This record gives sequence, C-alpha cells and structure tokens, in this order.
Amino acid sequence: MNVDKIIVPLDVPDLDSAIALVDELPQVTFWKVGLELFTSTGPKILDILKSQEKRIFLDLKFHDIPNTVAGACRAAASYGVDLLTIHTTCGKDALKAAAEAVQIGAEKAGTKPPKLIAITLLTSISARQLAFDLKIPLELPEFALEMALLAQESGLNGAVCSPQEVQQLRASCEKDFLLVCPGVRPTWAEKGDQKRSLTPSQAITAGADYLVIGRPITAAAVPELAWNQILEELKI
Repeated sequence: MNVDKIIVPLDVPDLDSAIALVDELPQVTFWKVGLELFTSTGPKILDILKSQEKRIFLDLKFHDIPNTVAGACRAAASYGVDLLTIHTTCGKDALKAAAEAVQIGAEKAGTKPPKLIAITLLTSISARQLAFDLKIPLELPEFALEMALLAQESGLNGAVCSPQEVQQLRASCEKDFLLVCPGVRPTWAEKGDQKRSLTPSQAITAGADYLVIGRPITAAAVPELAWNQILEELKI
C-alpha cells in the first residue's frame, strides 16, 4: 500500500493552525480540506498545499439544485485539487451536471479535473437514525449501495462510504470506481462520533482505495508518532 492512500483531514479553524499541522506532519502527502477551513481561508490553503506538492481532497459536500452544483463544481475544478465531493441525494440530474462541470472547469483552467466523489451516507449516521430520523425505509447497507450505484450511473468517479459498507460496494461497483473511507479508527483510538467504523487494515482488506484518518493522528499527543504507528500497522 502506498502512503498516498492515507488522507489526513485539516480539521482546524484557521490558516495558521493548518500550516502548523502540515509542518508538524511533513510525511503526509494527501490532505483533506473541509467546510470549516475552506470557509475560513478560501483557496489560500489550497495554494499553500500545492506549493508543497501535496495532494488535496476538497471535501465541500455540495448539495443543491443541478445548476448550482454545476457552477460550484466548475469553480472548484479550477483549483487543481485531486478529489471533490458532492451528495448523491442531489439526484441524478445534479450528479450528471456536476460530472460534466468539473471537466469544463478544469479544461478552462488548464488543469487536470478532480475525481468527483459521491457522499453515500455520512458516517456519523447510524442505521437507527437512517430509519427513524430520516425515514428511509431501506436497510443502511442497501441504501449506501443504491447511492453508490446511482453515482456510478451518473458518471462520477467514486463514492465516500463507511468501512462497514466498502466490501459490498467493492463487489458491486466497477473496478476503477474509487471508494474513500472516513471513520477509520485504529484499535487504540476512540471512535468519537463515528458510528460505522473499522481499523485501517480491515478497511483496506475490505476494498477501500483511500482511508481518511483524522483525530487518531491530529489529536494525538504526538501526531507524528500516531502517523508512524498507523503506517506500521499497514506495513507501509
């Protein structure tokens, strides 16, 4: 397994904190920029990461009508990031519009288009919450699979799913359909608000292409030691 398969979230509130964390973990090659940091800094953080030749997962989870998500994806594609997210529950028309828009945006900017990745179901949501709060009549694994298949049919490059669904999605989706797994927790780390978690080695064995591992590394007393411990477990 390549070290590029581990994505570390920059879940910090401002630019200075983000730079400090990147400097503290120079071995990390792939960083995730989410809603809080991007809203705080705008594309400045993306420019800094690119200047250090880091890969970028821009995790903004777009969710809107087709015209709006298309415009957002066109704009985001111009940043030259590697992965970009959109909620599958936008519907097929929005997903197709987004998939087309990233190609157009990247071509206009003269950069490589990002891989557009669909959110199947947030990993903080349990089967009980899916049924009782969201009133979805499908079992959770079936719902995640249906969302992934919808994304694939709509021309997207992959899906975000919990490690517990990845084996079923890998068996059902095309071979080159990327599966990105947040909520990955080593045995020595607390699960926090992640309801559907596996260890890094279990997630890779199940078929994950990328692991998103945040707090076990970034909230550790010594993040570098936690990073190295995960690499040791994965035998990287």
